Amino acid sequence: MTNKKNIKFIILRIIGNFLVIFSIFGIIATLGPTLFYEISFRLEKLQGIKYEIIEIDTPSEFGKINKKITTSKLPKNDQGIRILIPVDTNFSIVIPKIGINTKIFPNVDSSSEADFLPILQKGIAHARGSIFPGMKGNIYLFAHSTDNFWNVGRYNSQFYLLKDMTAGDEVSIFFENIRHNYIVVDSRVIEALDTSYLINSQNKKEESLIMQTCWPPGTTWKRLIVIARPK
Repeated sequence: MTNKKNIKFIILRIIGNFLVIFSIFGIIATLGPTLFYEISFRLEKLQGIKYEIIEIDTPSEFGKINKKITTSKLPKNDQGIRILIPVDTNFSIVIPKIGINTKIFPNVDSSSEADFLPILQKGIAHARGSIFPGMKGNIYLFAHSTDNFWNVGRYNSQFYLLKDMTAGDEVSIFFENIRHNYIVVDSRVIEALDTSYLINSQNKKEESLIMQTCWPPGTTWKRLIVIARPK
């Protein structure tokens, strides 16, 4: 009888340990990428690291610098500021404040997981139906969503630091070898099913840049959007 109790106790302990380990794995898999971005961002702030975008005189020169350089190898100017070179001058986004330098994939169907999930593993998605830089309306960019809980952080990490953007921060979109500059004017949390900013993208008299991610980080409960206007 005692042996049976011991065996039962061991089995329950094994199951309990497995559940604890599985829970820890779930937390790490979900929040790991976002924690990495958060810690890296805070450490750079403490070290006084700043970013600036490379200055090019003519649009034609952008087509010649279509290359990717890792953050650790970024060139520096005389003040020690790291120079961001757009990863793709055909379509990419660069945000100096939070060190984002990422390719944008155009005309992605935001209503189709089969369409947008593979894209969100590689970069930022430009929502189909929204306009492009230089046009009147909303440019709608998003980096969010998930198919399983362990992928939440993976898909959300590209725009994770949008939460640190405030009014006056600068954003640059490179499109067809031309740089378009924007200034953040607002940020707000909206419901997950609120598609008004996308549906009305082409019904605007002025150009706006809408950047969307999940909120709170690591969840799909709501959406955080950051709104910017041409500089």
